[in-house]
This record gives sequence, structure tokens and C-alpha cells, in this order.
Amino acid sequence: MDSKEKEAGILQALAERMESQRLPRALAMKQRVDDGETLNELDIQFLKEVLDDAQRIMPLVERHPEWQNLAASLINLYQEITTKALENENYQPGKG
Repeated sequence: MDSKEKEAGILQALAERMESQRLPRALAMKQRVDDGETLNELDIQFLKEVLDDAQRIMPLVERHPEWQNLAASLINLYQEITTKALENENYQPGKG
């Protein structure tokens, strides 16, 4: 297997994981924070894992411009989640 085939396989696996696991969980988190909830410890761990993975695969995404819009959209989604969660955390009773 050459490097292009290997990269294609990695991208396919990442796309499948995103579609079946990461995106549904992120959208559920987005709905919860939009409803005024905060993130729990499992949510925070999930976001840390996503960030770590994003940093590891960034060179691969840079070599494949066709994936860059999707990657940017996902980064934006995670930013929206964390920003709204922080706002919700600051508005909890007994806070700020």
C-alpha cells in the first residue's frame, strides 16, 4: 500500500468516525448548551480528545484541501459549543 492509499484509508476512517460518533455527539452537546445547560466532565473530556486528534491530523488535512472546509466547520461547531457553555456556566446560580 502506498502513502496515498494509506492516507485515503485514514481519511475514510476519520470521516466514518466523524459521521457515526463525533458529529452526533457534538450536535447533542450544542443542543444542550443552546438550551442553557453546561458541559459535564465527559463532555469536556470528549472535547479534549477531539482537540488532540485535530492537532494530530492537521498535516493530513493540509495536504488534502478538499477536507479543509469540513475541518473548519467542525472547529467552528466546537467553538460555538464551548463559547455557549462558558456563557451558561457564568449564568449559573451562585456564579458571576
